[in-house]
Amino acid sequence: MKVQFPVFTPRRGVLAALWLGVAMAAAPAVAQVPSAPSAAERAAAIPVLAESARLAPQPITDDRGKTIALAKPPQRIVSLLPSLTESTCALGLCDRLVGVDRYSDWPVSIKKLPVVGGGLDPSVESVVALKPDLVLLSHASKAAERLEALGIKVAALEVKSQAGVHKVLGQLGQLLGVAPEQGAERVWRALQAGVADAAQRIPAEVKHSRVYFEVSRGPYAAGPQSFIGETLTLLGVDNVVPADLGPFPRLSPEFLLRAQPDVILLGNRSMQAATAYPGWNSLKAIKGGHLCVFNDQQSYTIVRPGPRMAEAAHLIAQCLIDKAPRKTQHKAQHKAQGGR
Repeated sequence: MKVQFPVFTPRRGVLAALWLGVAMAAAPAVAQVPSAPSAAERAAAIPVLAESARLAPQPITDDRGKTIALAKPPQRIVSLLPSLTESTCALGLCDRLVGVDRYSDWPVSIKKLPVVGGGLDPSVESVVALKPDLVLLSHASKAAERLEALGIKVAALEVKSQAGVHKVLGQLGQLLGVAPEQGAERVWRALQAGVADAAQRIPAEVKHSRVYFEVSRGPYAAGPQSFIGETLTLLGVDNVVPADLGPFPRLSPEFLLRAQPDVILLGNRSMQAATAYPGWNSLKAIKGGHLCVFNDQQSYTIVRPGPRMAEAAHLIAQCLIDKAPRKTQHKAQHKAQGGR
C-alpha cells in the first residue's frame, strides 16, 4: 500500500523565493560541512572573456516568449537574479555588470556594485539611474513592463533544472555576444566534469542512501524534479520525497518520521526550526549523527541553479562521505536487532 504523506500547498511568494534561490538567511554557526575541494573551486573560477571570443549579439526568445534583439553587445548590464549574475560572470563578462539585486553575492567582486532592491520588486528608479542597455531578470519580476515602457531592453530568463542551466548559458552567450566554445559550452563541460567527479568520490557503500534535503523552513524540501533533486540522482543517492509532490513541496514535520531518511541535509535556518519538529530527536538519522548542516554561503551555492552546480555537487558529496551510514553499518544494526 502506498504511504500518503501530508503535504501543504506553498504560498505563491514562498514558492517563487525557492525558485529564485534566495532562501536560507543567516543564523548562528553550528557543526557544518567543510568547503568544497579545489577541483570544484577551479570549475567555478571566474574567467575574463578574450576580445577574440566576442561576437555580434544574436536574438533570443526569452521565457515570456518575447524576441530580444540587441544592435550591439551590451556594455551596462543590470542583473536582478543571482543565477543570472553568476552566469554572466561565468561567461567572462563580470565587468559589464553595473548593478545587481540584493541577493546576488557571488563572485565577491560584485559586492561593490550598486544594489537596486529585490529581484521580484526592484526599485525601477534605481535601475534606470544606472543607464543599463540590458536588464536580466526572472519572468516573475514585476519590473519588466515598466522598464520596457521606458525604452530599456529586458530579458526574462530563469533556470529550474540542470538542462535549464545549459540552455540559459547558451541564451546569455548569444545575447551578450560570446562565442559558444569560449563561453556556454566551455562552462557547461566544466560543470558536467565537476558533477561527475563529485559522484566518483562517493564510496560504493554510500550509494543509494535515502536522503532528505530541506531547502527552507516550512519545511520545504527538494523533490526529485528540482535541480537539487537532479544533483542527488547524479550522485547516486535516493530522494525520500515522492516525485509526484513536485519540485519544492511543503511537507508536514511528520513526513520525516514516516520517511526515516538515512541522511538529512539542512541549511542553518532550517536547522533552528527542525529541532522543534515533532519527534526530531527520535529520528534514526539524528540518533546516528547522519546530519549535515550547510552554512549560509554553502546553502546559496546549492540552492541556486547556475554555474556553481559542480561546487554544489561536491558540497553534497562531502556531506555524504562524512555522514552517510555505510552499508556495513546497516548490516551490523540489523544483526544487533536479532535480524528483525
